[in-house]
Amino acid sequence: MAKKKNTVWICQSCGTRAYKWAGYCTGCGEWNTISEEVLPDDRPARGIGAAAGSSSRPVAVEKVSFAETPRFSSGSPELDRVLGGGIVPGSFILVGGDPGIGKSTLLTHLASRVAESKGPVLYVSAEESPQQVRIRAERLNAMAEGFLVVSEADMQLIEKYNEDFKPAVLIIDSIQTVYKPDIPSAPGSVVQVRECAAQLLRMAKNTGTAIFIAGHVTKEGAIAGPRVLEHMVDTVLYFEGERHTQYRILQAVKNRFGALELGVYEIGDNGLKDIPNASELFLSERPVGASGTVIVPVIEGTRPILVEVQALVSATGYQNARRTTDGIDLNKLQLLLAVLEKRAGLPMGSSDAFVKVTGGVKIDEPAVDLGLAVALASSYCDCPVDPHTIIIGEVGLTGEVRGVSQIEQRIRESHKMGFHRAVVPLNACRKLDMDFELTGVRSLVEALRAVGIGKRS
Repeated sequence: MAKKKNTVWICQSCGTRAYKWAGYCTGCGEWNTISEEVLPDDRPARGIGAAAGSSSRPVAVEKVSFAETPRFSSGSPELDRVLGGGIVPGSFILVGGDPGIGKSTLLTHLASRVAESKGPVLYVSAEESPQQVRIRAERLNAMAEGFLVVSEADMQLIEKYNEDFKPAVLIIDSIQTVYKPDIPSAPGSVVQVRECAAQLLRMAKNTGTAIFIAGHVTKEGAIAGPRVLEHMVDTVLYFEGERHTQYRILQAVKNRFGALELGVYEIGDNGLKDIPNASELFLSERPVGASGTVIVPVIEGTRPILVEVQALVSATGYQNARRTTDGIDLNKLQLLLAVLEKRAGLPMGSSDAFVKVTGGVKIDEPAVDLGLAVALASSYCDCPVDPHTIIIGEVGLTGEVRGVSQIEQRIRESHKMGFHRAVVPLNACRKLDMDFELTGVRSLVEALRAVGIGKRS
């Protein structure tokens, strides 16, 4: 008598288990995303970091054997920065991004450069043939001798190739197209993605091979598949940018081996080019003497970057005023508009407000509050801010300006870029060993007065 298959009902959007006839997922709130998945009869029982066929035993943490393995370079200074100083052997890294944004280009550059300096790299393409990979490699001048390519989707064969060639880096392009043959589900399903990722995780920890996997994204921009995929990997990188521009941003949203850094690239006919000075790039085309634009130093990981925050406030032509943001949370815009109206006396409730951070950077730290508020007031009053002034500070609901971290790092980066004055929280004013003017303010009203913005007459 055939053994009954072990099935489970799982949401294809978030991976939450559901009742058999449920049409609504309580995990993500989506309708009609529940489907039946067949689980494998015998799952691998090997632990992470244990040799094949051996069993692990609990030991005191100070007795765990450890030999520090140095990081090695990816060949790209920006990627090394985002990874926390280079590639850690045995790490498991997920790279996500929109279709056509340049994920395969980034990984092809990585494969060629590591193959030249460290050893063989195995590029497993489950979406392209070896001939197609070669066409891209020739265009990118990435024809290193140790750059090995195979077109395969079977995880059993991929593991065998990894054991045979022992590459320094294994690249899977992409995780949604590989599969385990003992699981009846289609490639890309929740069970397949989870089980394939678990097998790759064991391979990375047991063999010391650094594994990079490319991941598809949903229309909302999140990594496709179960959320557990992002929890399993050591590092999650998002490759972002506008299709019609030549700049790309590599952002770490999770990194067990370093801070959450940001890297900037320029993409062209020959692939990706590192941009070491991101501040210079973001400020290269800023308008001088225009209202509604403010320069704010932000911290991305350990790196200070100067970005331009632009705001446009105009009379609305609709019954309800519109609020649009690009690079800043919409809730932050609505909050600051309310503070400006209540505490600074600027009636913006009936005006449209549009906010943009140039360069495609997304900012979520509180230090941008004061700069954004000043940019909104500048546009509303049509009063430009001094182009050599930067603005730093968090704004509270009562209109007070609060201190932020790493003020000196922000000031030094601003001084390097040619700025000579900063409007900062009062408690951040201190003597600096540089020719830089600090204007301390206690409230949003004082900050507007310090940059010469008053109520519209």
